[in-house]
Amino acid sequence: MSTPGEAEPAGAKAVNLPADASVRRILIIRWSALGDVALASAAMQDVREAFPGAEIHLNTLPPWDNLFTSDPRFKKIMAFELRGAAAGIGGMLRWLSEVRRERYDLVIDMQSNDRSRILLGLLWLSGGAPRYRIANQRRFPYNIAPPAGARPVHALDYMRSALAAAGIPGRAQTPVLHPSYENRRRMAAWRKSNGVEEGRYAVFLPGCQAAGYLKRWGALRYIALAKALRGRGLEKILLLGAGDDEAECREIQQACGEWVINCCGLTEPLDIIPLCEHARLVVGNDTGTAHVAAAAGRPMAVICGPTDPRRVKPAGPRVEALQAAIYCAGCYRKHCSHHSCMLLVTPEQVLARLEALGALD
Repeated sequence: MSTPGEAEPAGAKAVNLPADASVRRILIIRWSALGDVALASAAMQDVREAFPGAEIHLNTLPPWDNLFTSDPRFKKIMAFELRGAAAGIGGMLRWLSEVRRERYDLVIDMQSNDRSRILLGLLWLSGGAPRYRIANQRRFPYNIAPPAGARPVHALDYMRSALAAAGIPGRAQTPVLHPSYENRRRMAAWRKSNGVEEGRYAVFLPGCQAAGYLKRWGALRYIALAKALRGRGLEKILLLGAGDDEAECREIQQACGEWVINCCGLTEPLDIIPLCEHARLVVGNDTGTAHVAAAAGRPMAVICGPTDPRRVKPAGPRVEALQAAIYCAGCYRKHCSHHSCMLLVTPEQVLARLEALGALD
């Protein structure tokens, strides 16, 4: 292991950092996007448990800092733009100044892209790098990384392979996020005023960002699933989403009637967790919102098509992913002439998967 201010060639062996009492100030870097940040919160919990007495800071991008406004794990949240106009020299200098000032003992780069590596490299060259620098890349400026070999498929396992190289065990089974008292109070009042009773409703996440429209299962299939679930004892279905999802949610609600409640655009990200915690089940597309909802720990079915569920499935023992058995599934294309990978997943298949999860008992 290198000493402070020294670089170490890629390929450093595993160590046991939790046993090092000198690690008192830790920086975690995870910039974007919503789903990736929510998923990384499980690995963040692993770090918190491994260093119970350390002061931990988080560096993310706005607006994802809103996921951590009431999070007791972090002493400080550093959130400022490093994209667009802020991606130039000015933004880089601000980042270097902020990080250098804190004099960290350990930095964990869960972003691990070219920009984060360049910034940490510049920090090392200026003499301000922490003694320990963890990432998945066995290259400068990191000095703790997993051994060379097969890369874990799932995004969370990939992040955890870097933590394992530092002796940090991976234990959190779901994303760990902390809605505020106000989030919980407001959602409880909303459920009461709308007659949404605990355990007697489902949550649908039928949208995704407009650029990823191929990841949408489609309003017609959500309508068919909603009607089938109503015959299984569920009294209400809540539709959650953001601005890009308004048309999809409106079509579902209009086709089903008042027992389907369109909440699109009415919730903050951390409102999703208390709403899902009291639901019997959750069904969604492969979207960042699904990773937030997974923190509730409820039975969840996620429909995947152009993305690989082995990589993107939300974390949790009660989460199941469905994907059609078609040759081009998981192609990651942005445009497609037939969309078969999603259209071939039927409402009946989703119902069967929910039954296997015990969500329809």
